[in-house]
Amino acid sequence: MWVMYALASAFFAGSMSFLAKIGIKNTNSNLVTALRTIVVFIFACIMVVVVGSQNTVTEISNKNLIFLILSGLATGGSWLCYFRALQIGNVNKVVPVDKSATVLTMLLSFIFLNEGITWLKVTAMIFIGIGTYLMIDYKEDSKESGPGLKWLLYAILAAVFASLTAILGKVGITGIESNLGTAIRTAVVLVLAWAIVFGQKKQKEIKTIDRRSWIFILLSGIATGLSWLCFYRALQDGPASIVVPIDKLSILVTIFFSGMFLREKLNKKSSIGLILIIVGTLSLLVKAQT
Repeated sequence: MWVMYALASAFFAGSMSFLAKIGIKNTNSNLVTALRTIVVFIFACIMVVVVGSQNTVTEISNKNLIFLILSGLATGGSWLCYFRALQIGNVNKVVPVDKSATVLTMLLSFIFLNEGITWLKVTAMIFIGIGTYLMIDYKEDSKESGPGLKWLLYAILAAVFASLTAILGKVGITGIESNLGTAIRTAVVLVLAWAIVFGQKKQKEIKTIDRRSWIFILLSGIATGLSWLCFYRALQDGPASIVVPIDKLSILVTIFFSGMFLREKLNKKSSIGLILIIVGTLSLLVKAQT
């Protein structure tokens, strides 16, 4: 079942990137992150009540709480960097860089979570790494000459924080109900996101958000909530070195939607890179089923 949850997480995460790209087009990215997190937090709390895990709050150990808070802070950092990169860069450029977190997460899971290293995992990691590199396009379009390569810096930071999120989250949700863990992490992200918004005095821009942007911000928040709930349910039962790569198949969904609705196309090199990522991830999926 954890494989199915990981695949569902990938679908919702891919949808989120596309929806968020539209939602942040004319709005401050940090403000959008804060608004989306409200939706995710409400969604997570509803799920906690539905499954009745609110009754187990007192059973959470200090270790679980510390790692959930750290995971939440890492998530906040990843989101803030990711959506800033998404705002100033092309979706098909930003997403592959962010997905490079897969390789780093696998390495960290081998080192800190003592997940076994196999030749299949190493081979898959090489395929995913090479594929990600091929998908990263350093050439700037004329439309993006203003931001330069700032999107790349933000995307790399997002990837690093995303890796820490998975590792810290894996430890934090051990022994507790996954929906409750997600709600606690989301609460940390919510506080961090709004602290930054108020620190930058961007809260006044809420009234300038148009109706279309509100709709896509809301939809991206719902997609994020569904992705998180599925991801941490999968992470609770499955190894991080396999769950994370499967989750990163969300790139397929993102590229599909961005190509269909945003008219963003992959070049030949990027297409080869995408194939390598898929081959590497599917090999892990086959391993998970055996």
